[in-house]
This record gives sequence, structure tokens and C-alpha cells, in this order.
Amino acid sequence: MSTTAVILAVLLAGIFLLLGSAKLAAVPAMRQAAAHVGMTITRYRLLGALEVAAAAGLLLGLRITALGAAASIGLLLLMAGAVVVHLRNGDPAARCLPAVIAGALAGAHLVALVGG
Repeated sequence: MSTTAVILAVLLAGIFLLLGSAKLAAVPAMRQAAAHVGMTITRYRLLGALEVAAAAGLLLGLRITALGAAASIGLLLLMAGAVVVHLRNGDPAARCLPAVIAGALAGAHLVALVGG
């Protein structure tokens, strides 16, 4: 496995472990974000659980490459969904930028796994 793949896996895992845990705990900022897009806290917690699972998959993917690839694909799908939700909500494109960047990092991780 390439150094790039390892760095991206650890970076993405850290980001999504933090964000997913905050969604699971329903911290006030996450409650506000859920309300902003018209999502229930229960559904937002489900997204948090998926993000934490993806983080675990990325870290386990350091040993089992297929699992890391699956986690990257899952994150790509989650981030694509986030962009769609924001755009449907009438948010400006800039509000989608974090999801676009995270999705790009997940895509880069997948490419590094396949190519490296």
C-alpha cells in the first residue's frame, strides 16, 4: 500500500470519526445542521453511524485493502448525497464545498489503493 493511501486513510478516518461521533452525540451544532436541511435527529444519527463505520473501514483497510476501498466508495456516496441535499435545500454552492473536498479525498484514496 502506498504512503499516499495510508495518509489519506488516516486523515479521512480522523475527520469522519470526529464528525460522525458529533452526529451520533447530537451535539448542538449537528442538531442545527440537521434542522437546516430538514432532517430528523434520528436520520442524522444514522448518517453519523455510517461515517463512523466508514472511518473504521478506512483504518481496517490498512490491513484489508478491499475493506478500505469499500469505505472510500461509501464515503463518496455519502458526500455525493450531502451535496444533493444542500443543493435541494437552496444552499449556495460554497456550502457544498466541505462535502466536495471530502469526496475528492475519498476518491483520491480509492485511486491510491487501486493504483498503488
